[in-house]
Amino acid sequence: MSDPSVVPSSVVSRLRAAGCVFAEEEARLLHAAAAGPAQLDAMIERRASGLPLEHVVGRAEFAGLRVEVDPGVFVPRRRTEFLIGRAVALARPGAVCVDLCCGTGAAAAVLLDAVPSAEVHASDIDPAAVRCARRNVVPRGGAVHEGDLFAALPDGLRGRVDVLVANVPYVPSAEVALLPAEAREHEPLAALDGGADGLDVLRRVAADARGWLAPGGRLLVETSERQAERAVAVVTAHGLPAEVLRDPEWYATVLVARRG
Repeated sequence: MSDPSVVPSSVVSRLRAAGCVFAEEEARLLHAAAAGPAQLDAMIERRASGLPLEHVVGRAEFAGLRVEVDPGVFVPRRRTEFLIGRAVALARPGAVCVDLCCGTGAAAAVLLDAVPSAEVHASDIDPAAVRCARRNVVPRGGAVHEGDLFAALPDGLRGRVDVLVANVPYVPSAEVALLPAEAREHEPLAALDGGADGLDVLRRVAADARGWLAPGGRLLVETSERQAERAVAVVTAHGLPAEVLRDPEWYATVLVARRG
């Protein structure tokens, strides 16, 4: 568009009529991303139909980075910036870092940008997520692997991982239907559904994490406030003492476990 700072009021009105709570902000993003009036109109239609804004514009802002987001791939949440902030704080220069269930690879990209000389690997079971993550991670010097949790990783990482970020799905199966339509209809179920109590994938990660972590290595997992106590019990049962960190502003709850 010729002047991205001037957003037609009709764009805001159409988005507001479609139920977009932050219509003004979304209008600015769509207007700036569109190459011309025809593309802007098409983007507004896609957003009004319920497609996540990040899927419409093809990107998301995450921890100061612009991350590419493909249709059908899990959108990085702003609250997850708390998780990756803790991970960066724990990673020394040259640290070996892993981003499990990486989605777009947003966490891996931040680690690569923020931790000098870090060796960063990311993995996801979803081929669409892997394709997207490779565009965000590989140009920054990281590697992305396709497969189920640790099975995707190079065997040479065993016992070497200093920081293991695992943003596992943690929504209980019975509550997936209560999620906003944007998530239910446009993001992969495997990235949302954590099983009966929301902790199934965490249990699988915890069962194998100790063998991949270096001595003193940390496992960081996002969870919910009401699941935190049970999540701690899951990881401590596998020899990983844990603490829970909270950010009230973002309603973020992060479990940090350590291999002794």
